[in-house]
Amino acid sequence: MIGILIALLSGALMSIQGVFNTQVTDKTSLWVANGWVQSTALLVCLLAWFVTGRESIEGLMKIQPKYLLAGGIIGAFITLTVVKSMESLGPAKAVMLIVISQLVVAYCIELLGLFGVEKESFEWKKVVAVALSILGFIIFKWNS
Repeated sequence: MIGILIALLSGALMSIQGVFNTQVTDKTSLWVANGWVQSTALLVCLLAWFVTGRESIEGLMKIQPKYLLAGGIIGAFITLTVVKSMESLGPAKAVMLIVISQLVVAYCIELLGLFGVEKESFEWKKVVAVALSILGFIIFKWNS
């Protein structure tokens, strides 16, 4: 149950952050807003690191394969793409497509066992669920 609540909170925070970041971008620029987002996130992480304990940063150098350390780079592009999609589609449509894309990519990662994730077997019900999500977006867009 706690996992469901955390996931719901995550989705809510992502939507709110996307709206905030789009507003900041309108008043500055895309890369200024993105830099602000990433640097304030760094400050929060450093503060949390000092408050909760100071695990060794050296552990990062032991990470294998090294491409796993690209999360921050990907994060900058996530901010960029969320802002641009919300600007052009509006928050609701953008978030619907973002979630659908997350579902499709996450399922492909599971099916293929990519990036060290345990490989899962194909299930038609998951494909149908994604198809229903896409249909939901089409209906949502059609009515607006």
